[in-house]
Order: sequence, then structure tokens, then C-alpha cells
Amino acid sequence: MEISPGESERVVQRRRKRKLRLLALLAIGLLTFGAASFFLYIALRPVTLRVAVGPPGGEDQKLIEVLGDYFKRTSASVRLSTDLKNGPPESIASLASSNSELAVVRGDLDLPSDFRSIGILRKNVVVLWSPSRERRNSPHGRISSIHDLANHRVGVIGRSAANVTVLRVILQESGVNPDKVSVTQFDANEIGKLASDDTIDAVMTVEPEDSKITVEALSATGKKGDQKFLPVDVSEAIAQRHPRYESEEIPGSAFSASPPLPDDKLETVSINHLLVSRSSLSETVASGLIRQLLDARQELKQASPIAGHIEKPDTDKDAALPAHPGAAAYIDGTERTFMEKYSDYIWAGILLLSGLGSAGAWWRHYRTRDEKELHKVHRDRILSALSTVRIAQSKEELDAMQNQVDDILSETLECFDDGAIEGEDLSAIGLVLEQFHHAVADRRWQLGVTASSH
Repeated sequence: MEISPGESERVVQRRRKRKLRLLALLAIGLLTFGAASFFLYIALRPVTLRVAVGPPGGEDQKLIEVLGDYFKRTSASVRLSTDLKNGPPESIASLASSNSELAVVRGDLDLPSDFRSIGILRKNVVVLWSPSRERRNSPHGRISSIHDLANHRVGVIGRSAANVTVLRVILQESGVNPDKVSVTQFDANEIGKLASDDTIDAVMTVEPEDSKITVEALSATGKKGDQKFLPVDVSEAIAQRHPRYESEEIPGSAFSASPPLPDDKLETVSINHLLVSRSSLSETVASGLIRQLLDARQELKQASPIAGHIEKPDTDKDAALPAHPGAAAYIDGTERTFMEKYSDYIWAGILLLSGLGSAGAWWRHYRTRDEKELHKVHRDRILSALSTVRIAQSKEELDAMQNQVDDILSETLECFDDGAIEGEDLSAIGLVLEQFHHAVADRRWQLGVTASSH
């Protein structure tokens, strides 16, 4: 019973292939681990969003910088970097052209249709009042209501054209021809100049309730709290006809002037300053950002009052600016869990792996078909060797046949390790080997007896 040169070569090739397969499996394992680590890094690394905001030195810039520092300090998953612009129009253009991922804008500006609200950074209220000093140049005496503003001049603090627009809307809805009211705009640092201008019959600010600018302007244009506030009695009508504005009620003593003003609640309109994105922003990022904003409001409102104005976006379907779906899902409590988001992909992956497993099993069976056939040949040869053992003429022949069977056994075990043969086949080989070794032992005994008799 001899192993042919061709069979020996197949043994060598099989061992070489086995080593190559082990190296290939190791390489695949390393690649899989590297790919998983890379995707895990991508999924968990912080996302930094550029925020277009302006003008430089304004309240909006300060707020974004405060939030950016806080998010970085707390290792938040969504972080902010400031992209300074000269004003809201440039911020809008930057976001529209994808040069930034977020922008701070006034809610009463014309915005592209794909803009979505992430959150309200602050709410500005319109405050109109008539200074207390005598109007020497006013032929109609002191201004006591918005209806008295016709043929008078209003000093508006803030150079934004949007401030003049909201004043014209208020005048028109109040029954006053806007063209009959003159407007002069002043910078926030020109309050002294406004107060000394005798041609100004009324003053308007568009600032948060706790704005120092409004308090400073009130103090500069009145004495002993005798300024006359001009309520916007048509605020609800304005909100219905112009959804960009909201009806608001300023509580009494809201302004920390001396004495506190106003002495009673004051009806007016408000305008939101919004943090907006394009609709294409990831829902996961949007929901994470609004969560961080609301958490930061609670953490920062003591040390940084400007952050205390942050509010949830309007999630109503008929809102003037729709909320981003990710932010709305978080606010409404409909944010999807990890399994809800990725269950389809997970099941698809399971099906794919199952298919790959079946294909791999078939390929393994196909690849080892020659080894299965060779295993049967070796088994049959061991069986045929049983008759050869019984007629062996020397112990050397028995040793040679036993060495050949040992080689066959070694090769069979390699086939078993490769999965080419099953456990049942290995058991059958064991039975044949047991018979072979019994036959060798019997023949050795017989040869020994014969040798001793001679």
C-alpha cells in the first residue's frame, strides 16, 4: 500500500492552501476590525456646525460663542463654531449656499423655503413710548396712542430695516398711514443723541424684555417714570394676518428702570430670533442640538442671562417657519429609538449574513469535494491493507505499512480540521484503523513465533 506521488503533491498543496486560508482569515479579521473601528469613530465623533451670525459684537454672536464654549467644555456630541457675518442677510445667504450649516436670523425676514427652525434663541418685543419732555415742535401736543403718530417722527433704535418694517405693519393695522409717519434710526450707542433730538415724538425698541438698551433709552427720554407707553392693541390681529409676528403681553414692572416700568401690563408684538438650518440637516444632529440647547439654558442662565431666553421651536404644522423634523420629534416626544431608526438595516444585514453563510457553506462543500473523495480512497486502501498485512514476510514491511497509514491518518485529521469530512467519517476511519492495528499486532506475533521455531 503506497501513496502515489500525485497524492503526496495534493497533500502538500492542501497544507499550503490551509496556511493561505488562515492568513486570509486573519487579514479579513483585521480588516473587519479596522472597518468597524472606523465606522464607530465616525458615528461617535462630535459634529461641529458652522453658525452664520452677525453683526459682529451683537447679542447673537455673544450667545453663539457662549454656547460654543459650553458645548466644547462639556464634550457635547454637537458643537458650534462662529462664522461672523455683517448681518442677518449675509447669514441667510451663507446658509442658503451651504457655506454654513446653521444661521441666526430674525423670524420676520424672508427666508428660503427649505429653511427649518431648530430653536428660538430669544424673543424680541416691540416697545413704543412717548418721551415725557414737552414737545415744543409738536402742534398736536403729547403722543398718547399709536393713532396720534400721524405727522410725527419716531426714533427707532437699531439700524435693521426689519425694525422699520414692523413699525409700518403696526401703524397700518392700527389705522395709521405709514407714509405719514417719519422714521429716524439710531444705533444702540446713540441713545444720548436720540434723547437730545427735539424732533423725535416717540421712541421704539425691538429688544428682549430685559434688554439694557430699552432700559437705558427709557431713562434717557423720561423723568420720574412719566413716559407714555403706546400699547399695540391690534397685536392679535397682526399675529393672525402676519404669522411672522406674535402677540405678546409685557408684564408690569418688566423694565428695571427707576421706578420700574411699565406700571401695568402692556400689549405688543414680538419677533423671534431663530437658530435655523436647511431641511437636509440630519434629524439625529437636529434633535441632539435642540436637546443640548435646552440643557444649556438651564445650566447657563445664572452665569449668562442671554442663554436664559432659549425656547423650543414652534412645532405647529401651520407655523410661519416649520420646525426641523429632528427638533420637532424631540420636542413632541416622537423621537425614534436606535432600533426604530435602523431596524430595517439590521434585518437586511441579518438576511445578508444568512445568505453569505449559506453561500459560504456551499462553497466550502464545493472546495473540499476532492478531499472528500481522497478520504474515501484512503479508507478503502486501509481496508485493502488488512489482507496485505496478513501475508507480510517481515517486520520491516509491517513498519513501512504502518508509517504509510500514519501519514494517511495525519492527512485525514487535516481534512477533518478543514471541514472536508464530518465526525461520522472520522469515526469510521477509527474503526478501520483499529482493525488494521490489530492485524499488524497479530502478524508481528506470528512472525515472532515463526522466527523462534527456526
